[in-house]
Amino acid sequence: MNAKIDKMHSVWNSLQLSIRNRTGQPNVNFDEILSSVFSIGKFYYYVIDFFDMSISNLSAGFEEAHGISTEKICHINDVLELIHPDDMEFVSLAEKKSLSFIYDVLGVEKSLKYKASYNFRFKVADGSYRLYNHQSLILTLDENNNFVKSLNIHTDISHLTSKNNYKCSLIGLAGESSFLNVDVEETPKHIKGKNFSKRETEIIRLIAKGLSTKEISEKLFISTDTVKFHRHNILQKSSCINATELIARGVSEGWI
Repeated sequence: MNAKIDKMHSVWNSLQLSIRNRTGQPNVNFDEILSSVFSIGKFYYYVIDFFDMSISNLSAGFEEAHGISTEKICHINDVLELIHPDDMEFVSLAEKKSLSFIYDVLGVEKSLKYKASYNFRFKVADGSYRLYNHQSLILTLDENNNFVKSLNIHTDISHLTSKNNYKCSLIGLAGESSFLNVDVEETPKHIKGKNFSKRETEIIRLIAKGLSTKEISEKLFISTDTVKFHRHNILQKSSCINATELIARGVSEGWI
Protein backbone atom coordinates (compact mmCIF):
# COMPACT_ATOMS: atom_id res chain seq x y z
CA MET A 1 0.00 0.00 0.00
CA ASN A 2 1.50 3.38 -0.95
CA ALA A 3 1.77 6.19 1.58
CA LYS A 4 -1.06 8.29 0.15
CA ILE A 5 -3.52 5.40 0.15
CA ASP A 6 -2.36 4.48 3.65
CA LYS A 7 -3.24 8.03 4.73
CA MET A 8 -6.82 7.51 3.53
CA HIS A 9 -7.11 4.43 5.73
CA SER A 10 -5.65 6.40 8.63
CA VAL A 11 -8.37 9.03 8.19
CA TRP A 12 -11.14 6.42 8.25
CA ASN A 13 -9.60 4.66 11.25
CA SER A 14 -9.21 7.95 13.16
CA LEU A 15 -12.95 8.56 12.86
CA GLN A 16 -13.82 5.17 14.33
CA LEU A 17 -15.64 5.69 17.63
CA SER A 18 -14.95 2.22 18.99
CA ILE A 19 -14.39 -1.25 17.56
CA ARG A 20 -16.11 -1.34 14.18
CA ASN A 21 -18.43 -4.33 13.74
CA ARG A 22 -19.95 -5.85 10.67
CA THR A 23 -23.51 -4.89 9.73
CA GLY A 24 -25.99 -6.69 7.54
CA GLN A 25 -26.68 -5.67 3.97
CA PRO A 26 -29.21 -2.83 4.09
CA ASN A 27 -32.41 -3.11 2.12
CA VAL A 28 -31.36 -0.53 -0.42
CA ASN A 29 -33.45 0.51 -3.40
CA PHE A 30 -30.64 1.80 -5.63
CA ASP A 31 -33.06 3.10 -8.25
CA GLU A 32 -34.83 5.20 -5.62
CA ILE A 33 -31.59 6.63 -4.26
CA LEU A 34 -30.14 7.35 -7.67
CA SER A 35 -33.35 9.07 -8.78
CA SER A 36 -32.61 11.74 -6.16
CA VAL A 37 -29.11 12.27 -7.54
CA PHE A 38 -29.27 14.77 -10.38
CA SER A 39 -26.42 13.78 -12.65
CA ILE A 40 -25.44 15.20 -16.02
CA GLY A 41 -22.75 12.83 -17.17
CA LYS A 42 -21.88 9.16 -17.11
CA PHE A 43 -21.75 7.72 -13.61
CA TYR A 44 -21.47 4.48 -11.67
CA TYR A 45 -21.90 3.46 -8.07
CA TYR A 46 -20.72 0.90 -5.54
CA VAL A 47 -21.02 0.06 -1.85
CA ILE A 48 -17.93 0.11 0.37
CA ASP A 49 -17.91 -1.92 3.58
CA PHE A 50 -15.54 -0.24 6.05
CA PHE A 51 -15.45 -3.37 8.19
CA ASP A 52 -13.16 -5.10 5.70
CA MET A 53 -12.85 -2.41 2.98
CA SER A 54 -14.57 -4.64 0.45
CA ILE A 55 -16.49 -3.37 -2.60
CA SER A 56 -19.89 -4.70 -3.65
CA ASN A 57 -22.76 -3.75 -5.97
CA LEU A 58 -20.32 -2.16 -8.43
CA SER A 59 -22.37 -1.01 -11.41
CA ALA A 60 -21.45 -1.69 -15.03
CA GLY A 61 -20.49 1.93 -15.74
CA PHE A 62 -17.22 1.41 -13.91
CA GLU A 63 -15.78 -0.82 -16.63
CA GLU A 64 -16.75 1.63 -19.36
CA ALA A 65 -15.16 4.52 -17.48
CA HIS A 66 -11.91 2.92 -16.36
CA GLY A 67 -11.42 0.02 -18.76
CA ILE A 68 -11.18 -2.47 -15.89
CA SER A 69 -13.50 -5.42 -15.42
CA THR A 70 -15.77 -5.07 -12.40
CA GLU A 71 -14.74 -8.60 -11.41
CA LYS A 72 -11.24 -7.28 -10.63
CA ILE A 73 -12.49 -4.66 -8.17
CA CYS A 74 -12.86 -6.25 -4.74
CA HIS A 75 -11.18 -3.81 -2.33
CA ILE A 76 -11.35 -0.03 -1.91
CA ASN A 77 -7.63 0.19 -2.72
CA ASP A 78 -8.46 -0.95 -6.24
CA VAL A 79 -10.46 2.29 -6.61
CA LEU A 80 -8.08 4.56 -4.69
CA GLU A 81 -5.21 3.58 -6.97
CA LEU A 82 -7.04 5.26 -9.88
CA ILE A 83 -7.12 8.70 -8.21
CA HIS A 84 -4.55 11.19 -9.50
CA PRO A 85 -1.59 11.06 -7.08
CA ASP A 86 -1.59 14.85 -6.73
CA ASP A 87 -5.24 14.79 -5.61
CA MET A 88 -4.87 12.16 -2.89
CA GLU A 89 -3.92 14.71 -0.19
CA PHE A 90 -7.06 16.73 -0.94
CA VAL A 91 -9.25 13.60 -1.00
CA SER A 92 -7.93 12.63 2.43
CA LEU A 93 -8.71 16.10 3.81
CA ALA A 94 -12.16 16.14 2.18
CA GLU A 95 -13.02 12.73 3.64
CA LYS A 96 -11.92 13.81 7.10
CA LYS A 97 -13.80 17.12 6.90
CA SER A 98 -17.01 15.53 5.58
CA LEU A 99 -17.23 12.67 8.05
CA SER A 100 -16.04 14.58 11.10
CA PHE A 101 -18.49 17.39 10.31
CA ILE A 102 -21.39 14.95 10.08
CA TYR A 103 -20.41 13.29 13.36
CA ASP A 104 -19.12 16.20 15.44
CA VAL A 105 -21.31 19.08 14.26
CA LEU A 106 -24.53 17.62 12.88
CA GLY A 107 -24.65 14.64 15.22
CA VAL A 108 -24.61 10.90 14.63
CA GLU A 109 -28.42 10.84 14.56
CA LYS A 110 -28.27 12.74 11.26
CA SER A 111 -25.46 10.72 9.71
CA LEU A 112 -27.84 8.87 7.37
CA LYS A 113 -29.46 12.12 6.20
CA TYR A 114 -26.45 13.68 4.50
CA LYS A 115 -24.34 13.00 1.46
CA ALA A 116 -20.82 14.30 1.06
CA SER A 117 -19.61 15.66 -2.26
CA TYR A 118 -16.26 16.77 -3.69
CA ASN A 119 -14.24 16.45 -6.90
CA PHE A 120 -10.98 14.82 -7.94
CA ARG A 121 -9.20 13.50 -11.02
CA PHE A 122 -9.67 9.85 -11.95
CA LYS A 123 -7.64 7.72 -14.35
CA VAL A 124 -9.87 6.58 -17.21
CA ALA A 125 -9.73 3.84 -19.82
CA ASP A 126 -7.39 5.66 -22.24
CA GLY A 127 -4.83 6.33 -19.50
CA SER A 128 -5.63 10.03 -19.11
CA TYR A 129 -7.25 11.71 -16.11
CA ARG A 130 -10.69 13.30 -16.02
CA LEU A 131 -12.42 15.32 -13.34
CA TYR A 132 -15.07 13.34 -11.45
CA ASN A 133 -17.61 14.30 -8.83
CA HIS A 134 -17.72 11.98 -5.83
CA GLN A 135 -20.88 11.63 -3.73
CA SER A 136 -21.16 9.35 -0.72
CA LEU A 137 -24.04 8.44 1.54
CA ILE A 138 -23.71 6.42 4.75
CA LEU A 139 -26.06 3.43 4.62
CA THR A 140 -25.46 1.62 7.91
CA LEU A 141 -24.09 2.22 11.40
CA ASP A 142 -23.04 -0.46 13.85
CA GLU A 143 -24.07 -0.57 17.53
CA ASN A 144 -21.13 1.73 18.36
CA ASN A 145 -22.35 4.33 15.83
CA ASN A 146 -19.43 3.70 13.50
CA PHE A 147 -20.17 4.18 9.81
CA VAL A 148 -19.91 0.77 8.16
CA LYS A 149 -21.49 0.67 4.71
CA SER A 150 -21.53 3.63 2.34
CA LEU A 151 -22.91 4.17 -1.15
CA ASN A 152 -20.43 5.99 -3.40
CA ILE A 153 -21.41 7.58 -6.73
CA HIS A 154 -18.81 8.82 -9.22
CA THR A 155 -19.84 11.09 -12.11
CA ASP A 156 -17.65 12.23 -14.99
CA ILE A 157 -17.96 16.04 -15.04
CA SER A 158 -15.02 16.74 -17.36
CA HIS A 159 -17.45 18.03 -20.02
CA LEU A 160 -18.57 20.72 -17.56
CA THR A 161 -15.24 21.81 -16.12
CA SER A 162 -11.62 20.75 -15.84
CA LYS A 163 -10.97 22.87 -12.76
CA ASN A 164 -11.38 21.48 -9.28
CA ASN A 165 -12.57 23.98 -6.65
CA TYR A 166 -10.90 21.85 -3.95
CA LYS A 167 -13.84 22.18 -1.59
CA CYS A 168 -16.41 19.76 -0.22
CA SER A 169 -20.15 20.05 0.32
CA LEU A 170 -22.50 18.36 2.79
CA ILE A 171 -25.90 17.97 1.15
CA GLY A 172 -28.88 17.61 3.45
CA LEU A 173 -31.57 15.13 2.48
CA ALA A 174 -35.24 15.17 3.50
CA GLY A 175 -35.26 18.91 4.19
CA GLU A 176 -32.01 19.10 6.19
CA SER A 177 -29.79 22.17 5.73
CA SER A 178 -26.91 21.94 3.26
CA PHE A 179 -23.36 23.24 3.65
CA LEU A 180 -21.84 24.15 0.29
CA ASN A 181 -18.26 24.71 -0.83
CA VAL A 182 -16.62 24.15 2.54
CA ASP A 183 -12.86 24.62 2.79
CA VAL A 184 -11.49 21.27 3.90
CA GLU A 185 -9.36 22.92 6.59
CA GLU A 186 -12.13 25.29 7.73
CA THR A 187 -13.18 25.08 11.36
CA PRO A 188 -16.85 24.12 11.94
CA LYS A 189 -17.77 27.39 13.69
CA HIS A 190 -17.09 29.32 10.47
CA ILE A 191 -19.26 27.13 8.26
CA LYS A 192 -22.64 28.48 7.23
CA GLY A 193 -25.52 26.46 5.87
CA LYS A 194 -27.11 27.25 2.53
CA ASN A 195 -30.41 25.47 2.31
CA PHE A 196 -32.66 25.32 -0.72
CA SER A 197 -36.32 24.81 0.10
CA LYS A 198 -38.19 21.85 -1.37
CA ARG A 199 -39.86 24.20 -3.88
CA GLU A 200 -36.51 25.75 -4.86
CA THR A 201 -35.02 22.31 -5.39
CA GLU A 202 -37.96 21.39 -7.65
CA ILE A 203 -37.42 24.55 -9.68
CA ILE A 204 -33.67 23.97 -9.98
CA ARG A 205 -34.30 20.50 -11.40
CA LEU A 206 -36.85 21.87 -13.88
CA ILE A 207 -34.45 24.62 -14.96
CA ALA A 208 -31.83 21.92 -15.52
CA LYS A 209 -34.30 20.09 -17.78
CA GLY A 210 -34.59 23.22 -19.92
CA LEU A 211 -38.06 24.39 -18.87
CA SER A 212 -38.85 28.08 -19.17
CA THR A 213 -40.34 30.20 -16.38
CA LYS A 214 -43.78 29.86 -18.00
CA GLU A 215 -43.44 26.09 -18.36
CA ILE A 216 -42.32 25.77 -14.74
CA SER A 217 -45.29 27.82 -13.54
CA GLU A 218 -47.68 25.60 -15.48
CA LYS A 219 -46.09 22.38 -14.24
CA LEU A 220 -46.08 23.45 -10.58
CA PHE A 221 -49.41 25.33 -10.74
CA ILE A 222 -47.88 28.57 -9.48
CA SER A 223 -47.70 32.04 -11.06
CA THR A 224 -44.81 33.15 -13.24
CA ASP A 225 -44.08 35.91 -10.70
CA THR A 226 -43.66 33.25 -8.01
CA VAL A 227 -41.27 31.31 -10.23
CA LYS A 228 -39.28 34.49 -10.87
CA PHE A 229 -39.15 35.16 -7.13
CA HIS A 230 -37.81 31.66 -6.47
CA ARG A 231 -35.29 31.93 -9.30
CA HIS A 232 -33.97 35.18 -7.85
CA ASN A 233 -33.57 33.61 -4.40
CA ILE A 234 -31.90 30.51 -5.85
CA LEU A 235 -29.27 32.59 -7.67
CA GLN A 236 -28.60 34.61 -4.52
CA LYS A 237 -28.20 31.53 -2.33
CA SER A 238 -25.93 29.82 -4.83
CA SER A 239 -23.92 32.97 -5.69
CA CYS A 240 -24.53 32.26 -9.38
CA ILE A 241 -25.10 34.97 -11.97
CA ASN A 242 -27.41 32.98 -14.25
CA ALA A 243 -29.10 29.62 -14.78
CA THR A 244 -26.24 28.25 -16.87
CA GLU A 245 -23.75 28.79 -14.05
CA LEU A 246 -26.29 27.46 -11.54
CA ILE A 247 -26.69 24.13 -13.31
CA ALA A 248 -23.01 23.74 -14.13
CA ARG A 249 -22.00 24.38 -10.53
CA GLY A 250 -24.85 22.38 -9.07
CA VAL A 251 -23.95 19.30 -11.08
CA SER A 252 -20.16 19.62 -10.84
CA GLU A 253 -20.29 20.17 -7.08
CA GLY A 254 -22.97 17.53 -6.50
CA TRP A 255 -25.50 19.63 -4.62
CA ILE A 256 -28.48 19.09 -6.91
